[in-house]
Amino acid sequence: MTSIEQTIDWINRAPLSELTREAALLRDQGHGRNLSYSRKVFIPLTKLCRDVCHYCTFAERPRAGRPAYLSPEDVLAIAHAGAKAGCTEALFTLGDKPEARYRAASEALATLGYATTIDYLRAMSELVLKETGLLPHANPGVMTREEIAGLREVSASQGIMLESASARLCEPGGVHYGSPDKLPAVRLETMRLAGELAVPFTTGILIGIGETREERLESLLAIRDLHARYGHIQEVIVQNFRAKPKTKWENAPEPDLDDLLWTVAAARLLLGPTMNIQAPPNLTPENYERIVEAGINDWGGVSPVTPDHVNPEAPWPEIEELARRTASVGKVLVQRLPVYPEYARDADRWLAPKIATRVRRAMDADGLARDDDWAPGLTVPPRGQLSRLGSVDPVVERIVAKATNGERLDEPEIMRLFAARDVDFDHVTAAADALRKAVSGDVVRYVVNRNINYTNICYYKCKFCAFSKGKTHEALRGTPYDLDLEEIVRRSREAWDRGATEVCLQGGIHPDYTGATYVGITRAIKAALPGMHVHAFSPLEVTQGAATLGRSIPDFLAELKEAGLGTLPGTAAEILDDEVRRVIAPDKIMTDQWLNVVGAAHKLGLRTTSTIMFGHVETTLSWARHLLRLRDLQQETGGITEFVPLPFVHMEAPMYLRGLSRRGPTVREAVLMHAVSRLVLHPLITNVQVSWVKMGPEGAAQCLNAGANDMGGTLMNESISRAAGTQHGQEFPPEAMEALIRSIGRVPQQRDTLYRPVSNERREVSFGAPELAPVVQTPPRKLAHA
Repeated sequence: MTSIEQTIDWINRAPLSELTREAALLRDQGHGRNLSYSRKVFIPLTKLCRDVCHYCTFAERPRAGRPAYLSPEDVLAIAHAGAKAGCTEALFTLGDKPEARYRAASEALATLGYATTIDYLRAMSELVLKETGLLPHANPGVMTREEIAGLREVSASQGIMLESASARLCEPGGVHYGSPDKLPAVRLETMRLAGELAVPFTTGILIGIGETREERLESLLAIRDLHARYGHIQEVIVQNFRAKPKTKWENAPEPDLDDLLWTVAAARLLLGPTMNIQAPPNLTPENYERIVEAGINDWGGVSPVTPDHVNPEAPWPEIEELARRTASVGKVLVQRLPVYPEYARDADRWLAPKIATRVRRAMDADGLARDDDWAPGLTVPPRGQLSRLGSVDPVVERIVAKATNGERLDEPEIMRLFAARDVDFDHVTAAADALRKAVSGDVVRYVVNRNINYTNICYYKCKFCAFSKGKTHEALRGTPYDLDLEEIVRRSREAWDRGATEVCLQGGIHPDYTGATYVGITRAIKAALPGMHVHAFSPLEVTQGAATLGRSIPDFLAELKEAGLGTLPGTAAEILDDEVRRVIAPDKIMTDQWLNVVGAAHKLGLRTTSTIMFGHVETTLSWARHLLRLRDLQQETGGITEFVPLPFVHMEAPMYLRGLSRRGPTVREAVLMHAVSRLVLHPLITNVQVSWVKMGPEGAAQCLNAGANDMGGTLMNESISRAAGTQHGQEFPPEAMEALIRSIGRVPQQRDTLYRPVSNERREVSFGAPELAPVVQTPPRKLAHA
């Protein structure tokens, strides 16, 4: 007996309570605490259908005075109402090939200018996508390869309910008799073609329509076999038949609750932990909790705007009520897109290019729908998280306790922390804040500094960068420039006169620069201002500089140190995961090169910061790998002063404009990055800095209450994030910095680059500083610093 045969035998023999318990455990392995739903608007493009299912009230005959199809104006009116209500999905449901049965349908299509119903569906899907941004999910019935391929270009997902694999139901006396599109072989062929075409596909079974339990299991196995072959079945719906007046089956018995629970549990046990299994909440409104306990992980589409046109007698639940009742059984209601997360995260494979762009812009790092309108750099205040659950996940408690004890977490543990929502989010952030208090007390430090970006000309083609320009390229923000030494020194002197203790120097990799350029800049500043700390040159500049001189990395770093370099910024890290780096910066240094430069600096006594740029194309696995690589480096060298999360600012970033990235992290993700990094890096990296340029004052305050203890620099000039589109200012002066810190009950302290308190003289000069003189952006010139 095979394992699947053993499972079926057990399903048929075991008590219901045992089945549902095992199904729930299996579901939790694959989906944790999340229970998803899609916020949708239901668009019944036509209710005409050539099939005559004996239980259906959706299908209608043509009637005089009633349009056969919704007009484009009607479609858009429904879609706009859905978009206004925060929906992300436009569910197109319609009868199957009505033009094959009704002249009224074919004539209506001709008037509209289309040959078939699916031609019109494709056009309306494209219209909704273009005009409202809603993501279409197409559910038109049996389709040809060409029809599926055409809809793939304008929809995020498609579907067809298998209903049953039993051909017996299509025989005389069966519910599908007279319905050619309900033949199981025809429907399974549509599903197979969708698999070949890499379409995320929804299907399911309808129970209580005359099938046996054995036939239900056969249906689930047919779905299982197709998914094993193509991997495209994104969800399986278990829907219970509801008897409806004025149908042939109006007096038929409905399946009872135990029958539904048995089928849900069987689906989970046969389809495995990761399959998305759904049961519509409006069909069993009094038994939400029991259905969750049977193994579902999704409620399906719920509309705040339109009724369920297939089951009009069953109103949708209010989403807040659904969230409350979901929480009552220990689950967090999360909003998804019509395409499920595992397919959204692999959009290049599963989605047409223009659909992939829309999906990336609508999703978070987990592939779920973004839960806020905030993005890094916007002045819209980030809102907090709402919690409904009564208890923290014991797994989260265990991981947090392990991290607080200073133990090294593994990648899955870190990913679980990044997945925290509701009270789990509260627990992670509170633990990080408590750890911050234990390590650094209530002091929040900041440094008075000036950013000097000496050139925005760069021969690298990083897809995230809106700052760098070619020598004659004036797209995006600003024209190319290449500061001369006099302007660099002038800005440094002006910064000193305004109380700065540090200048931070970075720029593009200018094709005419050599290592001598970087040494010359450092010497010029130190000659003019011996007391100024020079914090300069990322591992990328160091690598390029050393290569141009034919020097080893350690030798070149030693020369920079002798010239007066004090510390290095740990930028150019982006994501220390080569899978991601090959996408966003394929010609840039890879992970090991970055780590080797930073490690070499530490061995020479040059300390560095460390950073992460997150919220673009990477996943939480990349975040986990990045943090562990920094932790391991710090364990070896001890040379990292702080960790700085840098949320991706998307507005002008090339890869966002080309549709290749998300729109930065959500608020939850941004706050968690500060909290989780505090936990993961403990006790090795003791300072976690928040970027006010990217998070804004309100977001910075949230992060300071979630593990961060440092506000970074006042900056004076900030060019890189401004070029990417941030709306926050170029300077956060000490007066504003300290007011923000005091507003959350903390104690401000000016520091230097190495986290030492500054002198009273420096502090006094920094307050009430005069306005900056206009900067001079020296035009490009050949061999300016060589």
